[in-house]
Amino acid sequence: MNLATLLLRSLLVASFAFTVVACSDNDAETAGEKIDEVVTDVGNKVEDVCEDVKKEAKAKDTDC
Repeated sequence: MNLATLLLRSLLVASFAFTVVACSDNDAETAGEKIDEVVTDVGNKVEDVCEDVKKEAKAKDTDC
């Protein structure tokens, strides 16, 4: 899976999560927590992909 595909999927998941949050009857704090979780998950996935790409490229520094 390339980086562009992962980013596209992440954006789709994030937009779905925002839609679900907007349609629910939960208070703003719960909605904010869900948004924070989605953003954190997307960031972690992007970092994982970056590290995988660097590993495959045999880069000296594999941290992103």
